[in-house]
This record gives sequence, structure tokens and C-alpha cells, in this order.
Amino acid sequence: MKLSVLGCHGGESKKHRPTSFLVDGRMAIDAGALTQALALEDQVRVNSVIVSHAHFDHVRDLALAADNRCQLGAPTLEIAGTKATLDALRQHFFNDVIWPDFSKIPTGNGMTVRYRELELEQTVAIEGYEVTPVAVSHTIDAVGYMVRGPEGTLAFSGDTGPTQRFWEICNATPDLRAILLEVSFPDAHLEMSLQTGHLCPSLVKAELLKLDASKRDAKLYFHHLKPAFEASTTEELKSIDDRFAHVFKLDEEHEIG
Repeated sequence: MKLSVLGCHGGESKKHRPTSFLVDGRMAIDAGALTQALALEDQVRVNSVIVSHAHFDHVRDLALAADNRCQLGAPTLEIAGTKATLDALRQHFFNDVIWPDFSKIPTGNGMTVRYRELELEQTVAIEGYEVTPVAVSHTIDAVGYMVRGPEGTLAFSGDTGPTQRFWEICNATPDLRAILLEVSFPDAHLEMSLQTGHLCPSLVKAELLKLDASKRDAKLYFHHLKPAFEASTTEELKSIDDRFAHVFKLDEEHEIG
């Protein structure tokens, strides 16, 4: 399973892009940098996007991806997420006010986008992967995802503060290969982390105590660092066991499995 880092930050600047990962070139996890990071021909190869929650930095490039695909006559793009997330996209995003409703605009083989509603902890097949949404603790309805391919399972936390069920599912996953864990602020902003449903390094250490020792063979990757605090947060994360921890950088590619 090849994981491409399209965006890995909790904000944007010339050197930072919001959250978006690409699995084997055809399934995206969140869409904060889907069009920023990909050429048109690569955008067309993405058939599905699994969305963790409806906050702007995780969904925004769905808008321009849909527009590009429509102009190119590309295949329908599947947008998968929980009911709350899809309802928010319909009501507040693809609503014919903020942006056209591309679920009603035709492209090469149907409508430009279609929605696929996912149920918590119900595994579905998407692009040849087994995908399972798991509830996490954020300020709105949000999920992480377990993505299983032939080489093993990737666990993506999405945006979360201290949470429980995500770790229980990780511990129950026999072929866990990688954990993509959000961390947004340095420890000086602990209260901000808790208020906004995010993690900081001291909270990460507490969260990792929930991970069984038998799962420490899984590689740990950090994402969603806020651009203003990237240097200080990265420095604090060095206290995490670096045998299995890595802070994502833009445009990296990793083999999971």
C-alpha cells in the first residue's frame, strides 16, 4: 500500500497544505489538498474520497476536484462519509450557493459526484480496500478510518482529542501496520487543544498508553501540525519513541505493510 502525503498540516501557507492522503493513487483520505498537490491527470485517477469530518480544511478541495472532473468528463467521484458529514456537505458546501451541487451535474458516466453513507464500525469495500469508520472525539461528528489492504491495515485518526474507541479498534486489529495520528499544538497550548478537540505532545503520550505493547510494531506517523507551531511541536514530539514515530512532510511517499 503506497501512501502519498498530499497535505499534512492543520492550516495553510506557501509551505503547508491541509490534510489529504492518497492510497495507491486511487483513494484519497480527506481532501484538504487534493487539487493543490495533484496534476489534472492524477486527479482523474482518484475514484473515491473517504472524509473524516466536514471541517473546511478536510473537504475544501472536493469543490475544485468536482469542477475539474466535470470539465474533463471524468468518471463520477465517490464521496464517502457518515450521514452527519454528508449532510453537512449537502447543506453547507455543495448547496448551489457556496458551490454548485455536483451530485446533479453530469459528467462522463453519470453525475460528477455521488455520496456514499457509511455506518460506524461497519466495514465496506472501497477501491479494493476494506474501510471501517470509527468514532473519535472532536468538536463535530468525526471519524477515523481503518483501511485494510493486502499488506495490512492503516489506522487514520482524523482530527481528535483524547479518545477511546479508536485505540480499542487498533488493539483489536491483528494486522495493524501504521497509525496516522493527529497532533496540532505544542504543550504550551494544552487548553486550546482540549477546547478544540485536538492533541498536543503530552496528550499524545497519554493516548499511546492506550495502545497495547503488542502493537508497537506499527509505525506511528504524526500529521495536522499547525503551521505557526510546527517547529516547536516537532521538537516536542522528539520525546516520543523515535523507533516508531515520524512527523509527516509534504510530498513524502511511504510503503505501508
